[in-house]
Amino acid sequence: MYILSNILYIAAAYKWGDWKNWKQYYPTILFFIIGDFLYNFLLYEKSMWLFHDIVLPNHTLITIFTMVLSYTATVLIYVGRRPEGRGKRSLWFLLWVGIYLLVEYVNSIFGFITYHNGWNFWWSAMFTLMIFFILPVHHKRPLLAWLISILFIVTLLSIFDVKLSELK
Repeated sequence: MYILSNILYIAAAYKWGDWKNWKQYYPTILFFIIGDFLYNFLLYEKSMWLFHDIVLPNHTLITIFTMVLSYTATVLIYVGRRPEGRGKRSLWFLLWVGIYLLVEYVNSIFGFITYHNGWNFWWSAMFTLMIFFILPVHHKRPLLAWLISILFIVTLLSIFDVKLSELK
C-alpha cells in the first residue's frame, strides 16, 4: 500500500511540483524529514503509531520511503504551488489536510497503520493540521517554524506523558 501511495505522490510531483525552484524548497523538505526522524528516534520505545505493509517489511523502511518520496512531493506541490489570497490558501490547506487524512483513514481501515499509547485518528488529524500550517511558515520564516514546532512537540510529549527516561 505504501509503495502505491508513494508512487502516486511522485507522479503528482512530476506533474504539479515546482521542480524549477526545488532549491528554494529544499530546506523545508529537510525540515519535514527531520521532524519525522526525530519522532522515530525519540519515541522508538513508545511509538504513537506504527506502519505495516504487505511489501515493505517494517515501519522503518516504510518511514524512510515516505520521507524521501512523499514528503518531497508534498512540499514541491503544497508549498511550491500555494495560491495567492487568503480564501484560495485556506482551500489549498484544507485540500492537503484532506488528502493526508484520507490516506491515513484508508490505511487505518486496512491495518496499514496502528495507533498506540493513547494516540488515535483524531490526534493525527490535529497533527496533520499542524503540519500543513507549519510547512509554509518554515518556507518563509524557518526560525519561527522551529520555535512553534518545538513548543508543539513539548506540548504533545506532556499530554502523552512521555518521560525523558522513556526516550532511547
